[in-house]
Amino acid sequence: MTTVRRFLAYYRPYKKGLLADLFFATLASAVVLAYPLLVREMTASAIGEEGIAAGWLLQLTGLFLLLMLVEYASGYYTDYYGHALGARMEADMRRDLFRHVQRLSFSYHDRTRTGQLMSRATHDLFNISELAHHGPEDLVISAIRIVGSVLILWSINGWLALVIVLVLPFLFGFAYRYSVRVKEVLKVNNERIGDLNAQLEDSLAGIRSVQAYANEELETAKFDVSNRFFLESRKRGYRAEALFFNGLTSFLSFLTLAVVGTGAVLISYDRLLLAELIPFLLYMSAITDPVKRLVNFTQNLQNGAAGFERFLDILDTKPDIADEKDAAPLNRVRGKVEFRNVGFRYSGDRQEVFRNLNLTVQPGEYVALVGASGVGKSTLVHLLPRFYEPVEGEIRLDGTNIRCATLASLRRQIGLVQQEVYLFAGSIRDNIAYGKPDATDEEITAAAKQADAHDFIMSLPGGYGASVGQRGSRLSGGQKQRIGIARAFLKDPAVLLFDEATSALDNESERAVQGSLERLARNRTTIVIAHRLSTVRRADRIVVLTEQGIAEEGTHDELLRLGGRYAQLYRLQVDSGKEVGG
Repeated sequence: MTTVRRFLAYYRPYKKGLLADLFFATLASAVVLAYPLLVREMTASAIGEEGIAAGWLLQLTGLFLLLMLVEYASGYYTDYYGHALGARMEADMRRDLFRHVQRLSFSYHDRTRTGQLMSRATHDLFNISELAHHGPEDLVISAIRIVGSVLILWSINGWLALVIVLVLPFLFGFAYRYSVRVKEVLKVNNERIGDLNAQLEDSLAGIRSVQAYANEELETAKFDVSNRFFLESRKRGYRAEALFFNGLTSFLSFLTLAVVGTGAVLISYDRLLLAELIPFLLYMSAITDPVKRLVNFTQNLQNGAAGFERFLDILDTKPDIADEKDAAPLNRVRGKVEFRNVGFRYSGDRQEVFRNLNLTVQPGEYVALVGASGVGKSTLVHLLPRFYEPVEGEIRLDGTNIRCATLASLRRQIGLVQQEVYLFAGSIRDNIAYGKPDATDEEITAAAKQADAHDFIMSLPGGYGASVGQRGSRLSGGQKQRIGIARAFLKDPAVLLFDEATSALDNESERAVQGSLERLARNRTTIVIAHRLSTVRRADRIVVLTEQGIAEEGTHDELLRLGGRYAQLYRLQVDSGKEVGG
């Protein structure tokens, strides 16, 4: 489907509204064309030998007032309902954009800045909305007024009308030439807005780190670079627009001068009456206004087209990970996990994170992954819910290749508790219920009690209705972790993944959370990434990962007796008191 067709497809649900909008725009244009004719009639009667009759003047005045009322009603409809139509289309596009972005895999979000996505969801879609509303109106109004004015003026005096016809092509040529230049500038400008938003979002999201390291000046300097680039692009845009609009104004002034000069010559040779020159001058505004509308349309078209192309860039990005055609839902999962000859590398990276990795976790088994940073522990657990896709081998859950299962059913069977629990703006109740959106208050409370979160929640003003703040800023690290654990309890998954869930906590908070994690892991297949080796001593099996793959497997005591890599890491942690192995 072409870009134009895809754009027009968003009009489909609002066809009646669009037709009504164009009807009233046409009606308003017809009224504007009628005004100079009425003025001509009134002027011709007034300067005639017999003067103007009072009754006829009253009729013309009444007709004038009626047309003004029609113009007002038509203008109100197009201004309000036309803008509402554009806003509805904008909302539909934003819905499609959001739904699609939600389906894009981690690899896309790894390489795309949030500020760029925000710019496309707001600034670009607003420009598209303006085009959707004003575009059809401007084209219809301009066509009717220009063609109608020329025809009416031709019927009054062909020579004078010819002057306008000869000048208009140069006017449109000028407009087209500069519209191309404006489009190029606007495209760069939109990119700069996205970069600026990305820099702003990045700095504000990390404001605590900025202030903690006293790096306000550093962030200001980085922001100033983006801000300066944006300013320069805006200045280039304003320069192009200044040349465009002032050149257009000069063309229109020249057209008015040409009409007045030619009219004066024709009057001196008795080829034109003064009463006929007046409507010509009035029709000049009827012509210049649609020309300005066409210029406005050109600008909206450039903005909207650039925005729609950026919008389609995202919509045409296919998710790296999606349901296979024959994918079936997973039901009654016991929790056996198998990694068979699995290899993985990140997109655009030639170096493999691991290859030919084999690991089997039995239903209900508690397995810990330990090893140095960068050996692929987090990557390994992220492959199971298909956040990323292995480049070779396969992963099975209860004997089923996870590629053969629907993503939704696969991820419903897996609970993930990460080092940094993300809490959404809202209440504690809403954040716990994220694990099961249709949960009752009783179920939410029960999950909080299992996570040892109920007591601290009830101590807060508002209890379960208390706001967590932006990204959980009103809660401590341990409290956020317990909210995340309560969320996992509510989800009740068959397989649990703990991605360094306690490594960011102090010892006291860790002990409080560790009990909740162990209760959550009971009778579930559990894979834990351990930062502090003391937290996995009771694991059924500890798997030691290195850059070459799995180096050792066994219980805590077995691996200590083996005296290998795990024993070295453990003794180093005990001797130094430092956190290693994450």
